[in-house]
Amino acid sequence: MTSKTLTGVWTDLIGQDKVVEVLTRAVGSRGKGGNLHAMTHAWLFTGPPGSGRSNAARAFAAALQCPAGGCGECNTCVTVLSGAHPDVTLVRTEQLSIGVDEVRDLVRRSAMTPTLGPLQVLVVEDADRVTERGADALLKSIEEPAARTIWLLCAPNAEDLVATVRSRCRRVELATPTNAAIAELLRRRDGIDPATADFAARVAQGHIGRARALARSEEARSRRAEVLQLPTRLTSLGACLNAAAQLVEAATADAAAITAELDTKERTALSEALGMTATGAKPRNVQAALRELEDQQKARGKRLQRDALDRVLTELTSFYRDVLILQTGAKAELINAEQLEAVEQVANAGTAEATVSCLDAILVCRKALEANVSPLLAMESLLISLSGAV
Repeated sequence: MTSKTLTGVWTDLIGQDKVVEVLTRAVGSRGKGGNLHAMTHAWLFTGPPGSGRSNAARAFAAALQCPAGGCGECNTCVTVLSGAHPDVTLVRTEQLSIGVDEVRDLVRRSAMTPTLGPLQVLVVEDADRVTERGADALLKSIEEPAARTIWLLCAPNAEDLVATVRSRCRRVELATPTNAAIAELLRRRDGIDPATADFAARVAQGHIGRARALARSEEARSRRAEVLQLPTRLTSLGACLNAAAQLVEAATADAAAITAELDTKERTALSEALGMTATGAKPRNVQAALRELEDQQKARGKRLQRDALDRVLTELTSFYRDVLILQTGAKAELINAEQLEAVEQVANAGTAEATVSCLDAILVCRKALEANVSPLLAMESLLISLSGAV
């Protein structure tokens, strides 16, 4: 099977032909009435960021519910893929973690009898964010699932889940799609012109979502180009500090733009649910509920800010990767061919050893952000290291 033959719910799983073969065989092994005697009740989809693991899990869920095994056109397939099917629960989060209470709600949902389809399917797109207590709650449901229930967990790596959970799942490992496959998808699905599609696919480095964002937004492409000019502008300690502040401010603004409207809607909905009146009268215990919501919203904003900074780190990594290629004479395509002048400037001014140190500094910064180090301090430290300033 080649990617050109993929149809139905599998159409957009580019570069994942082997995965589709495994999943279609599993769909074919369903017994009458959704009996799962011939297949596992728990699956773990892993793969690099942007490889499409969540899309694969959704497609599998649709195929399992579809009478035709995933035609992609019937009402069942459409509602599953859109998140509207009553027997398929899609769980995604912008929070830093998925707590035990949320997992317990899912476990209760998993025990329910399907209403329309043959199965009760639960897709957890960020299973790596399940807390330790949440994993304990999830484990029992996976060990002793209901007869017509199936769990689909998604994570970057199997090691991101606790051993007791991952050992009870059948693993599906997605590969990084090729640039050509991503470009073809952008042209076919999103109507992107060939030149822009090829550019976005190349610089996204296998991340389908990032490629789509770059292909569709001139602003995103401009901001990426600005980031790639940073290495040539870090000429003093002051320049490093100013650049770090600007990066963090931009990431914070991006997060705020995404969350502002959502935060307001959530607060309004909670206020109405708690019975707050138009005059501002507050029932007992309402403050505790509002504080909990505010904490969750702050965590979501923090996560989005960190994601924005992580994209900056990814672009800088690609830049110094290109620098190293020029310095070592390696035979490889440059990711940032449009920034060749800046790449050559940095390559000629330093050594391969110094470039490796820059790549190490980017990795240190990423780990610092994951460890909740102040974003401004982490970025200042990184840019000072990249410039060689003391």
